[in-house]
Amino acid sequence: MSTSIRAIQDYSLLSDEECDQRIIAAKEKLGDRCAILGHHYQRNEVFKHADYSGDSLKLSHHAAHSKAEFIVFCGVHFMAEVSDILSRPEQITILPDLAAGCSMADMANRANVERSWKELNTVINADEQVTPVTYINSAADLKAFCGKHEGIVCTSSNAKQVLEWCFEKREKILFFPDEHLGRNTGYRMDIPLDEMVVWDFMQPMGGLTKEQIKSAKMILWKGFCSVHQMFKPNQIDDFKKKNPNAIIVAHPEASFEVCEKADYVGSTEMILKTVRDGLPNTTWLIATELNLVNRLQEEVRDHNKTVQFMSPTVAMCSTMFRTDPQHLAWVLENLVDGHVVNQIQVDEDDKVMAKKSLESMLSLF
Repeated sequence: MSTSIRAIQDYSLLSDEECDQRIIAAKEKLGDRCAILGHHYQRNEVFKHADYSGDSLKLSHHAAHSKAEFIVFCGVHFMAEVSDILSRPEQITILPDLAAGCSMADMANRANVERSWKELNTVINADEQVTPVTYINSAADLKAFCGKHEGIVCTSSNAKQVLEWCFEKREKILFFPDEHLGRNTGYRMDIPLDEMVVWDFMQPMGGLTKEQIKSAKMILWKGFCSVHQMFKPNQIDDFKKKNPNAIIVAHPEASFEVCEKADYVGSTEMILKTVRDGLPNTTWLIATELNLVNRLQEEVRDHNKTVQFMSPTVAMCSTMFRTDPQHLAWVLENLVDGHVVNQIQVDEDDKVMAKKSLESMLSLF
């Protein structure tokens, strides 16, 4: 056994093929002590090593019920935080590359949300009228904020059910950090667009009038996923001119205009199921992350289904892409040697309140 921690620099020049062999060997040595979780947006070179794969909701369930001593999360930072919150105290969650973050999650931080809550309280009684909802793509301290204020977490898989739960409790929702998921979900619940206002945290009172705040059912944080903003309505129009029978599927992080033109709107799990269950000899245009679309295209090719990525330019999650075979081999071989690197640990106070909001979500299913 090594007496010192292996350095990531020693792995930087290793080929993917060599890393593959070392990952396989390390997994065999670790056995069921280690579980690798892989998000759908993860690059293929890493995704293929996952013991469990899925979207944020599915992986949250795996983290909550895993029996493994070590949970290696091939995803981004907020996902590993969720794993640390939901797993048992003796379990250890590891993020192979600490630089794997989420630009959308960074668009809402605790200080700005706390300040916005105080500003809302100058117009309405936010603590009695508003339920805060954070998309799972957010930091642990925002999930804790929701727990503190009787709020909840949602994913793209369960946003509708979560919003229904919220409206049973209070008349308004503050939804962050992605305005598009909030708007697309709310609109499909028959909430008028003029009753869903955008809160610009860079402006006093979110840039809204008192009347707008009082009449709004949903207050949407001004945030977005840069990957899903690459998709445009004209891309659908151009594709349909050449493929009039094409079926359009969009993730709800895409813009309202794109989702309105789509035949189906839903999470990555829904997208996969819809295409897999689709009839042979069909053509699909998909608005979500490139790695997932490419894998799906290969999977259904033999069923005479054509899957096309919507954007003419590359749109992949660059922070998710940071997790590579070199980092995965590094963390696994250190575990074999008895060393934990890149452990994710949420502050204990935040963990209690964040777990409350996450468990409120999980209790709905």
